[in-house]
Amino acid sequence: MSFVNGICTTKGGQHVSYIVDQITAKLVGVLKKKNKGEAVKPNYIKNHMFVYVSALIDNPAFDSQTKETLTTRANSFGSTFNLSDKFLKQLEKSGLVEKILLFAALKQTAELRRKSKDCTLILTEGDSAKTVAVGGLAVVGRDYYGVFPLRGKMLNVREASHSQILKNEEIQNVVKILGLKYGQKYESTKGLRYGHLMIMADQDHDGSHIKGLVINLIHHFWPSLLVVDGFLQEFITPIVKCTKGRTKEVFYTMPEYEAWRERTNQGRGWIIKFYKGLGTSTDAETKEYLSDLQTHQIRFTYDGDGDADVIDMAFSKKRVEDRKDWLRGYEPGTYVDYDVDEMGYPEFVNKELILFSMADNIRSIPSRNLRAELKVAQLAGYVSEHSAYHHGEASLQGCIVNMAQDFVGSNNIHLLPPIGQFGSRLMGGKDAASARYIFTNLEQLTRLIYHPLDNDCLKYLSEDGQSIEPEWYIPIIPMVLVNGSDGIGTAPLTPWYREFTGHIVEKANSRGTDTGNYIVQGLYEVTDDSTLVVSELPVKSWTQTYKQFLEGLLDAGTIKDFKENHTDVKVLFTITMEQKALSDVTKAPGGIVKKFKLESSLSTSNMHLFDAAGHIKKYENPKEIMAEFYGIRLEYYGRRKKAMLQKLQDQIKLLSNKARFVLAVVEGKLVVNNRKKQELLEELMAEGYDQIVPKTKKKPDNEDSNESEDEEPNVADASRGGGATSTRNSLMQRIL
Repeated sequence: MSFVNGICTTKGGQHVSYIVDQITAKLVGVLKKKNKGEAVKPNYIKNHMFVYVSALIDNPAFDSQTKETLTTRANSFGSTFNLSDKFLKQLEKSGLVEKILLFAALKQTAELRRKSKDCTLILTEGDSAKTVAVGGLAVVGRDYYGVFPLRGKMLNVREASHSQILKNEEIQNVVKILGLKYGQKYESTKGLRYGHLMIMADQDHDGSHIKGLVINLIHHFWPSLLVVDGFLQEFITPIVKCTKGRTKEVFYTMPEYEAWRERTNQGRGWIIKFYKGLGTSTDAETKEYLSDLQTHQIRFTYDGDGDADVIDMAFSKKRVEDRKDWLRGYEPGTYVDYDVDEMGYPEFVNKELILFSMADNIRSIPSRNLRAELKVAQLAGYVSEHSAYHHGEASLQGCIVNMAQDFVGSNNIHLLPPIGQFGSRLMGGKDAASARYIFTNLEQLTRLIYHPLDNDCLKYLSEDGQSIEPEWYIPIIPMVLVNGSDGIGTAPLTPWYREFTGHIVEKANSRGTDTGNYIVQGLYEVTDDSTLVVSELPVKSWTQTYKQFLEGLLDAGTIKDFKENHTDVKVLFTITMEQKALSDVTKAPGGIVKKFKLESSLSTSNMHLFDAAGHIKKYENPKEIMAEFYGIRLEYYGRRKKAMLQKLQDQIKLLSNKARFVLAVVEGKLVVNNRKKQELLEELMAEGYDQIVPKTKKKPDNEDSNESEDEEPNVADASRGGGATSTRNSLMQRIL
């Protein structure tokens, strides 16, 4: 009810808004503190208030002759009125706050429950598997899927104490996310935040154990949920893929693969790839799996007390003897037929979980041929062995992973292909899978950049008398300007990052000269009065870090909400704000770009790098780097040409000596039958045949892998002396 100068304004107006806005502004802060940092919509507050306002306004204006609504703006009232702190504190203690909080909770619950039956929570085995799942959600969308990573194996709740369960972070997180309540019997998923729980674990034995532990958790506390059709599901991925030409065979269990292997002569002629974990799958493979849910998603079904008994047998400490009988009944070659849409719990326990208990950890070790795919952990071991590396394989593994990363902000040219999950822009590469699970080999482009013809020109280091690795490799282009080193750009004018869709502009100066300093800008769009869409972040600003920044703005009340629609490759945040707040941010110095941290800087000046002599040197700009690099590169092209010519001359002499030898034998000028080797060698040297001295320096591994090959010989004139037994033997081997 409101009055203006004694006139009843039945529809309120600016004078009512003037008072209500003061009350709302005060209560918003109070409610946020009591609501664990989550803002409450102002409309919720206004809908719980009844106000009586009587105002005296200078020259009031109304919307019509009936004077139902005051339209005079507050700055034209002729006076001001501010509610006292005492009044606001009394209002805070009146019970209004509790009513609003209760209403907000009911609204949130109702909204969640309305769509929860269609939502699926995906539990993944670790952060790397989470990256796989998030990348695949680009196919099915994120609106109805949530992803939560389980770090390590879940606790066996059947044998844990009450305090252990309550202190177990993983279990409590799952309970909270699903909205489960201990002791409650569920006839349906109504009341839960998700209508389905899908386990996305590795397809190996450990992954089967994790699935079993999740089933055990649900059965122990909420057995009624196992009866709910479609609540518990698993997502299966191949553990082995075999290809031969265009033919492909996919296996989801090792026994199934072993049976096929026996039928196909041990798989000879097939290229076989083992998937140790989800992190081994590429983004393309993950999207392929999620686009075919009918094949990869399997529902668990419940069929009475027998199902409960078999789950209890597998995990109960009291049933050790039953488990012994269970294991004794195992038949080698047993495996689950995954060509189904649903699976009973007895089948899972007796055909999949039993493999975990019986596993003998048979592993197939790939060949150390650097052309073939090799585990990062094995490649690190190989490099360490052949280069006498003394700083631990962990740092080598990290270096290899960094060289293979291809997301925005990592490498413009990755020298090793990322076969598996090598990290994404979600966490800046920190979400890479373990080095035991991911594969790589030598990128074909790498040997064009680091050309094998330069090998003979390099200076090789030695360790304990053994030639190991070159002091440094020389590429055909300055790679420090291609992939950078903490802000170094890729061109003499403007830095560039592959797949980055934002803007990079040079900072201007008063002289109009190159500054070497650049501003990197993300992309945003204001779609309406209260919505802001961020579609790109500055380089090196990672998606997960930016999400945490937005959560801080949400806690501070700067924004109302934000929604994530990004993938592991693309960025997309939809941010909602109050209209006035968005307007104020837009008008403020720096605007949206500054407030939402959509701008960063990089510099291509004052760079410190190692020069060719191994000394740290300061470079003022990329042009100085290029000038020094190409001077050295030109020198080494000369050395390469000289080495190539020498090699050709050696080959000419070798072939000439061979031809001369063969012709002499054919014409009867040289008799080789029934003669001692030493005697024949002396005659060849007397006739002026060239001595062929093999190289003693170890060649570095190149694109021809590490398989042994015949080394190219050096040819020395007979007049250079020598004549040692080893040289003569080598001569005999080459000529004969």
